[in-house]
Amino acid sequence: MIRRLLIVLGVFFMLACTKDSSVKELKLAHSLSNSHPVHKAMTYFAERVALHSEGKMEIKIYPSSQLGSERECLELLQLGSLAMTKVSSAVMENFSPKLKVFGYPYLFESKEQRYALYDSDLGKELLADGEKYWLHGLTYFDAGSRSFYTKNTPITKPSDLKGLKVRVMQSPTAIKLVNAMGGSPTPVSWGELYTSLQQGVVDGAENNLPSFYSSKHYEICKNLCLDKHSSLPDILVMSSIIYADLNEQEKSILKISAQEAAIEQRRLWEKAEKESLAEIKKAGVKVTEPDIEVFKKESEAIITNLKSENPELYELIQEIKSIQP
Repeated sequence: MIRRLLIVLGVFFMLACTKDSSVKELKLAHSLSNSHPVHKAMTYFAERVALHSEGKMEIKIYPSSQLGSERECLELLQLGSLAMTKVSSAVMENFSPKLKVFGYPYLFESKEQRYALYDSDLGKELLADGEKYWLHGLTYFDAGSRSFYTKNTPITKPSDLKGLKVRVMQSPTAIKLVNAMGGSPTPVSWGELYTSLQQGVVDGAENNLPSFYSSKHYEICKNLCLDKHSSLPDILVMSSIIYADLNEQEKSILKISAQEAAIEQRRLWEKAEKESLAEIKKAGVKVTEPDIEVFKKESEAIITNLKSENPELYELIQEIKSIQP
């Protein structure tokens, strides 16, 4: 880990020595491929920043984990050695506890309700929760709903997960959810998941449609169950250290551009979901649309138990559920 950080810092130093000092360059690193709709939204964000700043600000994007995993990029942000990253709210919950709320099952009835939350004062309040950890949330990128996919065992009901090793992110909430469904949660980094599925380290995983498709996991996992158990947004995060060094005009440009990119990303995401579903079906994946109420019932105790375990989080969940488009 320390060696990787030193290498990355060295790269930044060499690049800084050759950059035109009249242009403020901000580096944005993430783990997704160039074809992913969220990467395309970040490219759009960079274009809007260049436009609004009249070329005086430049966002340099490093995709595909070039500068490290999601967690490593967050640590670089905290050091002030990287300007921005895209991170799942599930990973952010390790730094920003309130964001764990997104990992709880069936918070939203529709994508419109998700969008309403992201755009609300409550959504902005949650986005700002990472400030005390030197992480400045710029905007949400919608990541749809997550569903289970497996190599050999078709999933039609929660009990079908019993005994299966299901890959999860490094998230206590994700682990709790898979446990409640009867599966055996197994944390594996995103970059290692294809090989882990190939080698049988895990029997399946859970994610949204575009990620299932762009990762090519459908080449190994021929069973997809559209249970849509959770909706974890991606978050565009900036180093609070670097953000504090910007002037007010630069901060305004980033805010406006991030808002524009969030709207564009929703359009890109809806298109990608439809295309991904069509392609994985064409590739021979058996797609099941189960009775979602059965999955809801199996997982509802996770939220009910919060009444005594964490009343504040329970109330936050009720507040989110009450938001209407």
